[in-house]
Amino acid sequence: MISHNMTWIRYPSHSFDPSIGIEELIVSQNVISRFMHCYIAFFVPTGLIAGIFILTIFIKNYLRHSVLEKLDIFLFYFTISNIVMIFFSFTVITRPDYLMATQLGCGALSFFFNVSYFNSQYLLILMLLAFLLNRFPPRTVLMTKATQSPMLCVGFVLTCAFCISLVVVALLGTDNYHKETGCQLDPLFAWPEYEITKFSFGFGIPLFFQILCFILFFVKKAQPEAPTLRETIQAYLAVLTITITMFVCRLFYNIMILSRTTLKIHKTIGTSKNELMMNIAEIVLFSENCISLIFILCLHKPCQAGILKILMNLTKVCRKDTTNNHLEIPVTDIHGENGSH
Repeated sequence: MISHNMTWIRYPSHSFDPSIGIEELIVSQNVISRFMHCYIAFFVPTGLIAGIFILTIFIKNYLRHSVLEKLDIFLFYFTISNIVMIFFSFTVITRPDYLMATQLGCGALSFFFNVSYFNSQYLLILMLLAFLLNRFPPRTVLMTKATQSPMLCVGFVLTCAFCISLVVVALLGTDNYHKETGCQLDPLFAWPEYEITKFSFGFGIPLFFQILCFILFFVKKAQPEAPTLRETIQAYLAVLTITITMFVCRLFYNIMILSRTTLKIHKTIGTSKNELMMNIAEIVLFSENCISLIFILCLHKPCQAGILKILMNLTKVCRKDTTNNHLEIPVTDIHGENGSH
């Protein structure tokens, strides 16, 4: 692997290039700022509330039945991964400026972010595989044991995400690790191989497996003992919606990542428009985590039942409060009348 000197690279907004117009830069920064405020004001609270509700419902179901369905276990860890991603997204609060940190600190932040990024992507593949193997039960002993141990599968996925994140963070380079820099979760100073590897393992390869799962699910004839599609349609619809949302948002983000790689290869910092599009893509990526949690809450049957139960309990409490208030009013009137006599 060839070491790259990335000391020349800068954000267009932090450069002194006369070709970058001040008016264009101001417009770009205003747009970034508005996107950031919209995301922080609407998406973050909604996503976190949805995530808390999902975790609460799953924990209550586990305490009640001492067991969770396989898909529920996968969705539970998927929710945790997405909530962690939302917390990492607080790094965009400083936009249109960037969080200042040493390159070592930025690399550490990038590592943990990438663990969550890869983990959520691979958990989605795991959910699609669970549907596929449920419809077409495996015939080998090893695959049967694996499908019967969802916690083992989750552990394997987390280990893969951890190892790939180590490989990716190694491509940030070790030069100037003490130097302070503007920090993104995918650092600007990373070598071009960083973006290429992240695209391959975080989007390209997972997309191939997802498409393969969909093709096999619809083309292959189900075995007689497998549950019918009608029995699992609601759970499948939830996973399908999450898959489409993740694909659209991460496609845009990965296109921008590869576009940034092209600029690095050509040794140019790009324009304020390039910086604007990269920032928008990053916020869209974080918005996907919030939207996915809302879809799980609205479309997954146990979550729907849990939300209805919570709402019913709240209405019961409200009714009790109102009836108590109505009962207290005549009591005070009676005391008032007695006092007058």
